[in-house]
Amino acid sequence: MLAPTYPIETERLLLRPLDPIGDVDAMHAYRSLPQVCLYVPFEPQTRDEIAERLADFERVRWAIDEPGQALDLAIVRKDTGDMIGDVLLMWHDRTNAELGYVVHPDHQGRGYATEAGRAMLDLAFDPRHGLAVHRVTARIDQRNPASAAVLSRLGMRQEAVLVENEWFKGEWSTEVDFAILDREWRASAR
Repeated sequence: MLAPTYPIETERLLLRPLDPIGDVDAMHAYRSLPQVCLYVPFEPQTRDEIAERLADFERVRWAIDEPGQALDLAIVRKDTGDMIGDVLLMWHDRTNAELGYVVHPDHQGRGYATEAGRAMLDLAFDPRHGLAVHRVTARIDQRNPASAAVLSRLGMRQEAVLVENEWFKGEWSTEVDFAILDREWRASAR
């Protein structure tokens, strides 16, 4: 089980559970943008779609207690209090999890995704938090070098290129798999 104490604080960010009412507009501000949705598995979303998504108890969690569940947290800037994105940790099975993130374009290129991702890797690997997985993966569209750079900065290595493996938004997409092991994460945290 993973049940962190909130908010999770990093140098510049607070990570907290999504607010089903208070986060609708902030999430809509970036998830409605075509450039944000270009390489992620959803189309631009309407405000109503986001409100419905956040109203779904399964999507708004404070903890995860079984494989197949995800912890999707708001990324909030400490200095402004603004929600600028969300970061997700999907618990696949006893030993594996997956990392994902979406950041508003106005806040990209400043290291926020890396900072939020690092906090989520801490949750995934640190046995004090209860999950203690062996491996965390991330899968991105090959045409998204900014996301590849985030994963590299997190210490994740590229493991596979899946050429035209998924029909994605009207075309074949080549995806790239990244991963990091618990021992690699511990070594990098020194």
